[in-house]
Amino acid sequence: MTERFAKAPGDPYRYGVYLRPDPATCAAVTALTGQVRAQYGFVSAGAFPPHATLVGSQHITAPVDDIVAAVTRGIAGIAPFTVHNAGIRRQGVGMVLGVHHLADGTTPNPAFTDLAEAVDRAVAPLVTPAPNPDPHTFDRATFEAHLSLVSHEMYVRPDLSEEVAEYVRGLPVPFPDAFPGDTVALYRTRSDDWSGRWWTTLTWEHLHTWRLREE
Repeated sequence: MTERFAKAPGDPYRYGVYLRPDPATCAAVTALTGQVRAQYGFVSAGAFPPHATLVGSQHITAPVDDIVAAVTRGIAGIAPFTVHNAGIRRQGVGMVLGVHHLADGTTPNPAFTDLAEAVDRAVAPLVTPAPNPDPHTFDRATFEAHLSLVSHEMYVRPDLSEEVAEYVRGLPVPFPDAFPGDTVALYRTRSDDWSGRWWTTLTWEHLHTWRLREE
């Protein structure tokens, strides 16, 4: 427990590399998370910019330029791909827009997983151990791309699970059923306490954007 709650060099910062959706999907995510906050006070999903995590909450003490250079090399030659949006569904205890599969809704989109794996491989040498939060390690077998709508509060308010799910599904917010997967972004996040309810003090800063191009 002492190690779990210890401070680490580089605290209070973490880094994430995300796939940014198209503007229409971003607007839909913002509208949905904003409504959840307005009705229930849940902020964890909306505390981030709309995104699908490629690698998240990485403890890195290297200079930002080194992170940018590593990801630039790691995703060189990766082409843009189509992201299919299966709509609102449960994932774990939360609610998401499901964007992991191809148009058939059952086959994982290999291009999405390939991109996440390439980003993870690029930043892994820069990551230093930190006791909190738990390590965010990439596993190709369990990776599932998604856009969060309701997340960590469901661990502390499971009594609202069914009500919040019904509410989110009833919101009249349209979104595209597909968008180009061509925009990757680096963010630095900050929290006063990564060992607890970090989302209550989370702030973030956009650092860099990459655009995937057809060769």
